[in-house]
Amino acid sequence: MVTTQYEIHDRIFNFVVRGLKVPRFIPKTIEAKIITDQYVRALTSIGANDNEADGVSSKKDFIHCYTVVRKELKETKYWLRIIAEVYIVLKPRLQPLLQESEELIKIVSTIIKNSIK
Repeated sequence: MVTTQYEIHDRIFNFVVRGLKVPRFIPKTIEAKIITDQYVRALTSIGANDNEADGVSSKKDFIHCYTVVRKELKETKYWLRIIAEVYIVLKPRLQPLLQESEELIKIVSTIIKNSIK
């Protein structure tokens, strides 16, 4: 399946919205607050940089924005893995988000690669 420009924006938006529901299931502890804060920062940065990329005026800026999207996707995936291991009861609930993060990383990597050509 080929992902169009608009589909990637929708997928990223939906990923961020779904991901923002995760913290409500995490216990309110000191370590959880740190993990959750880091996770939410990376997660929301994905959408912000995707939207920024949609409005840039140069190829160089576009590539930079999507490079940041990919970096933040990888960081979000990392925090999701931490959450899944520390709060094992959440692991099944997080599996679809982990899968989507992996797919989005691959798609964004392809976008970057094709933009460099």
